Amino acid sequence: MPVTDPISDFLTRIRNASKARKIRVEIPASNIKVGLANIFKNNGYIYDFKVDEDSKQNVITVLLKYTDDKPAISGLKRISKPGLRIYKKSNELPRVLNGLGTAVISTSKGLLTDKQARDQATGGEVVCFIW
Repeated sequence: MPVTDPISDFLTRIRNASKARKIRVEIPASNIKVGLANIFKNNGYIYDFKVDEDSKQNVITVLLKYTDDKPAISGLKRISKPGLRIYKKSNELPRVLNGLGTAVISTSKGLLTDKQARDQATGGEVVCFIW
């Protein structure tokens, strides 16, 4: 079944699996989803992910991370949606929980965290928040 917003579907699947205390979740793959999973892994929100290219549709298998029986991901929020895109300049990029969380920014240089985008003085579309 086609999905109108694949990024929201990706975030919702991770949120639901995390709340259900699942160890892994399988998600249909795309380049932006692989980029999001890479940012989540680099910032310590998930253990690892693997792209399986053997099946009909490529699938990303995400291994979720838990610390002391609590999920490492306590919240995910989609910011820019297909009906309302949110763009910010480099000096207007949002901070998530005063720097404790991460904002994912889609820039001309690829997907970056808010900290990386500020360091590179690059603005872009605010994709999501994770904390």
